[in-house]
Amino acid sequence: MGNRSGIVWGARMTLSKPVFDRLGLGMWIGAFLVVLALVLWSPHTRTVWQAYIDGSEALLAGRPLYNLSSEMGYLYAPAFAALYVPLVKLGPHLGGLIWHIIGFAVLTLAAMRQVRKLGGGELPWLLSFGLFLALPMAMGAIRNGQATILLAGACWLLTFSALEGRRAETFFWASVAIIAKPTAIIMLLLVGALRLRLIPVLVLAVLFVLALPYAFAPAGYLNDQYRLFAEMLTSMAVDNTSHFVPTDFTAPFTRMGLPLPEIGATVIRIVMALFTLCAVIWFDRRLERGTADLAIFLTATFYMCVFNPRVEPNTYAMIAVPAGLAIALLWREEKGGVLASVLSVMLFLTGLTGVERHIQDLTYPWFRPIAVTIIAGSLIWWFWAKAQGKVTREKVMNEGPVANG
Repeated sequence: MGNRSGIVWGARMTLSKPVFDRLGLGMWIGAFLVVLALVLWSPHTRTVWQAYIDGSEALLAGRPLYNLSSEMGYLYAPAFAALYVPLVKLGPHLGGLIWHIIGFAVLTLAAMRQVRKLGGGELPWLLSFGLFLALPMAMGAIRNGQATILLAGACWLLTFSALEGRRAETFFWASVAIIAKPTAIIMLLLVGALRLRLIPVLVLAVLFVLALPYAFAPAGYLNDQYRLFAEMLTSMAVDNTSHFVPTDFTAPFTRMGLPLPEIGATVIRIVMALFTLCAVIWFDRRLERGTADLAIFLTATFYMCVFNPRVEPNTYAMIAVPAGLAIALLWREEKGGVLASVLSVMLFLTGLTGVERHIQDLTYPWFRPIAVTIIAGSLIWWFWAKAQGKVTREKVMNEGPVANG
């Protein structure tokens, strides 16, 4: 039976390897080139460019950055508005082009670095197949030029840098991640818990990002903006009467007409935060380095997508690529199987739910949190079992043979 399954796996790889060694990566790059063409053709169509422009122009003019009576608009740190000014000056065509390239390049670099760290055989296939699975879910945010793409890549590279103990890189990527989106603080807290000696570096990165805008605007004005910024962050909680419709774990309950009370949702978030912390500590201690990096980042993005109160459908682009690579790794390590096949189809089809309008209306906002919970939960369980298996093997090896007589 073992020989038979090995033959089947060999046949699968013979068929899939020539296809996915190049096809997935080619589709990933090709789709992005199409996005760049669309940006040049119509830079203001399907983009969040205007919100970034408004923030930068408001900073330069000394106007309020935040509107607390609205759930939309500029929702980023003042440092983002300051650093986005050069792109605004370049205009919507060139500035939009550069902005899209930066986010895509950082995320792709992180994926390539992750595959190299995983090691083993079939690395081109691993990268290409993972990106192919992630493409539908990630492409919406890439097309819109959302900072979520830069956030995902920066947090992933931050994970590598921190776990390897590289202080300068940790400072850089922590700063980029916080500038991209305030929710990066979740990733900073996790890597700080994993590498206590890097806490001063992470704190320094936060202070640097907070201080950076003072080089562009008066102190009194920025002090007021930071007060408003803090009020905005603390107000992002469960509120079913607002215009913004969250796509987090509360969405299925809201869709059924059973909205979770704010205190109940907060308790669940805290419990899942503790579970996330325990899981990443376990993975860091028990898994091999490259696999541990992927398991830790996948677990972190699962929390940031499903249990962050400020979640929209394109937020799930954060977990698309790490989930795709994790499924590809599962496929390689387990030689295919039902679980890898089911998760592959689920991830790809979940991304496609945002393509057709009628399907999107049917599945919004409840489907993605359920689907991603099943996908990420299965992968986290597999990583957990893999770590447990390694512990068992090490225990047997350490015990050694027993001498009798």
